[in-house]
Amino acid sequence: MSKRLESERKPKRSVKLQAYVTPEEYDQIVRISEQTRLSLSEFARRVCLGIRIESREDQQARLELLRVHADLGRLGGLLKQALAEGHDKVSVIRLLRQIDQTQAELRDKVRAL
Repeated sequence: MSKRLESERKPKRSVKLQAYVTPEEYDQIVRISEQTRLSLSEFARRVCLGIRIESREDQQARLELLRVHADLGRLGGLLKQALAEGHDKVSVIRLLRQIDQTQAELRDKVRAL
């Protein structure tokens, strides 16, 4: 087991925070903490401290946007290469159509957020 640097250690949490909620509120809090894949304690701590919490859907949406962004970069590189090497007009038009389709996909995903 490697030794952690002093600054990397998690602070010891020894003070307990209690709040009174209805059974319905408790169920809702538990459900939301499960959706975020955080323990109930970590979820409550982040909410109380105003730290942004992302749901699984938010995380998945971000990954999808990154994937589409990478596709656009790849297609842009192929277009640049095709132009530099003097590829035929049909190849360049095909790449431009793929870029248009990928941009449309990106716009759709952003609108869905």
